[in-house]
Amino acid sequence: MSHEGASSSRADDRLGGTLFALAAGLLWGLVFAAPLLLPQYPAAMLSASRYLAFGLIALPLAWLDWRGLRELQPRDWLEALKLGLVGNLLYYLCLAAAIQRAGGPLPTMIIGTLPVVIAIVSNRRDARRDGRVPWPRLAPSLLVIAAGIGLLNHAEFAHWQVESAAAGQSPQRYLLGALLACGAVACWTWYPLRNADWLREHAGRSPRTWATAQGLATLPPAALAFVLFWVWQSGSSPSFPMPLGPQPALFVGLMLSIGLLASWLGTLCWNEASQRLPTTVVGQLIVFETLAALAYAYALRGRWPDAESALGIALLVAGVLWALRVQRDPPATPAAGSA
Repeated sequence: MSHEGASSSRADDRLGGTLFALAAGLLWGLVFAAPLLLPQYPAAMLSASRYLAFGLIALPLAWLDWRGLRELQPRDWLEALKLGLVGNLLYYLCLAAAIQRAGGPLPTMIIGTLPVVIAIVSNRRDARRDGRVPWPRLAPSLLVIAAGIGLLNHAEFAHWQVESAAAGQSPQRYLLGALLACGAVACWTWYPLRNADWLREHAGRSPRTWATAQGLATLPPAALAFVLFWVWQSGSSPSFPMPLGPQPALFVGLMLSIGLLASWLGTLCWNEASQRLPTTVVGQLIVFETLAALAYAYALRGRWPDAESALGIALLVAGVLWALRVQRDPPATPAAGSA
């Protein structure tokens, strides 16, 4: 392939990967709305139900991908199970619990640090495969993002204090929400790195097949988690109507919508982006999820962000855009041996 052809192919991959990451972010942002729309539903129930719906939706979709699914080896299914447990069930459990305790924007902004966290981790971890960005080039963008997170946290804590005063909620509840959001960050730092490893090592496999495989692998543990929660809830809070809760129509509709749009289609779009872009780059594009989730959270509140929050959002976006423009050094190539 000529130099011009290779450059054109890389540009196409970058554009296509960016558009797929944008689509994934818009879809994934929807999951931040569910805990706000269903505040009386425990986070464990939301997490188990969302991925139970994902697995059930994956069953008929598996018919479209049965040839590709038959080619997966036991180690591939084990990897899909690990990704499902950590990147799906545990991640959303932490996220939903964080949103219910601290509101929507604060966990969203803590999750918003993922582009930076993934960039730092993958910059060291995947340098041989993807190249690396010298740390001095990343430092300015990291400082801008840190300033944005600080402003948003200050504004959100003040907002939370006003809303929670009448309910008698303690600041510890807000801080617990922040800690749970940090747990979600840990889960979703691990997930895209391991997911990208598999996709880059199996470049000929369909991202759609891998998304369906993760849904199928997640189905048994999600079903078990739902049954265990049902048993526990029946003993601890028999007044909570199981299995569908106090708003069954809204609950079922949201879980099926999120299972299809956010879990399956969002994972498919993310897999497409992960095959086209280096992990350091695609990880930073999670900012689209952050921006979408913030938009949905403020829409549910029925208000625009105040000046301090708006400045924090602007700094976050500016910092991530700055980081995206930083040039990576190419992957190291083995030195030629001497004769």
